Amino acid sequence: MNDDADTTDHTDHTDSLDWETTDSRIDYSCPGFDIRMDDVRLPDGTETDFHYVDEPPAVVILPFTPDGDVVVIEEWRQAVDHVNLGLPVGGTEPDDDDFTAAARRELAEETGYEADSVEEFYVAEPANGIANSVHHYFVARGCEPTAEQELDFNESIRPTTMRYDDLLAAVVDNEILDARTSLGVLQYELARP
Repeated sequence: MNDDADTTDHTDHTDSLDWETTDSRIDYSCPGFDIRMDDVRLPDGTETDFHYVDEPPAVVILPFTPDGDVVVIEEWRQAVDHVNLGLPVGGTEPDDDDFTAAARRELAEETGYEADSVEEFYVAEPANGIANSVHHYFVARGCEPTAEQELDFNESIRPTTMRYDDLLAAVVDNEILDARTSLGVLQYELARP
């Protein structure tokens, strides 16, 4: 390595990249999310509008049974026209101030499994160019099928279990296309002691 290399930060921090929002409104609402339109002023003074998906924070759960299997779900995904294999995911409610409790609720509703323990391990903005989504990732342990599935009217979900190593291999081999599942499994794997 060249010891004389210039490591000076040449970024002009006085030239802001921030956009100014001058107005904001919901253009369209549907179950689960809204389409929001912001009137914005760009750094160069240009005024325009910007549309994006506006949705509540979501919880993504990596649920382990007592014997080390992972509870996964098969779910129809209309946008991609196929059944998706992935982790249980659910949106939070407006009065949810405890995302751990929301993760427990969504796990039970989507799978019928309840957990002994639930712990947050990662937070991500999965599509911040087109959505304000924030996903909170939880690992749940000691999951047993002790509840009844309570699906929303527009959910077609079948819970099943698989070995963690098989789930990880399916993510690595690009057999699982669901990005929330891939990100959660890989982050969990990277953080394991």
